[in-house]
Amino acid sequence: MDVKQAGSSLDSLISSFNTRIAELQELVIARNMYPASSVTDLKAVDAALKAMELQVQAIKDRLREETLAIPKAKKLIEASLRQQKKLHSMSVHVPERTTFSNSEINNRSILPEASNQLPGFGPLKPEEPVATHKEKKGRSPPPLWYITAAELDSLSSYMRGRLTLDKVNAAINDMAAYADSNFQLITAPKKKLAENLWEKALFPPELLHDKELRDIAMTESIKGKHFFLETDIKGPSLKLDNTGKAILTVLRHLGRISETRIGHHRVIILSKPQT
Repeated sequence: MDVKQAGSSLDSLISSFNTRIAELQELVIARNMYPASSVTDLKAVDAALKAMELQVQAIKDRLREETLAIPKAKKLIEASLRQQKKLHSMSVHVPERTTFSNSEINNRSILPEASNQLPGFGPLKPEEPVATHKEKKGRSPPPLWYITAAELDSLSSYMRGRLTLDKVNAAINDMAAYADSNFQLITAPKKKLAENLWEKALFPPELLHDKELRDIAMTESIKGKHFFLETDIKGPSLKLDNTGKAILTVLRHLGRISETRIGHHRVIILSKPQT
């Protein structure tokens, strides 16, 4: 219901109340011929009138609230449309992630164990991850070195906690995506990246310029390796909460990652599978 319709309905209601009041006034005049018997009726009429006045006031207050909410709703819709455009611009420039289903991850974990139990067969080599986008010449994709169920079971119960194989391997997917995004930003000219993607999306304010990222990438301990910063950890599976910190501890213990500190940045390096 818009404001005009609400106002028309309110006018009709007030008109009905006025008609009713006029009828009650005529009734009061008629009852005044017998004042001894009309006092109770007059009290009831007064109570009914007060109740109707309260209802009218409540309707007016509600109409006023709805009228004030209309500009706020319009601003919210406009902001949502602007945000949708920004997200669309970002999605065009973010590289696709290499993801695997839980069943594929479990199959990868089971294959090495099963091969050791088959007589006459040597250990099977883990299947190499396949990137979903074309890799640049001379550049390898970030390593997706998943952990196996046996490795997780080998950890102490204190270190393993409530972690599951799916949670840990999903976090490895996230880390590969962080490292790949960093490589894209380091190697691509700034003019080729969307302004909102560069300035707002992937990095905190202190990393708005590519020079600092490139300086980190050219450090002797980082050069030629896939890495990401602690400030890049923003989900969807890996977050800087207690579970995320436990996952990082497990992966560091199993040799999947290593860490170093450059300036005030904590840099996490992805390890490649041992051949």
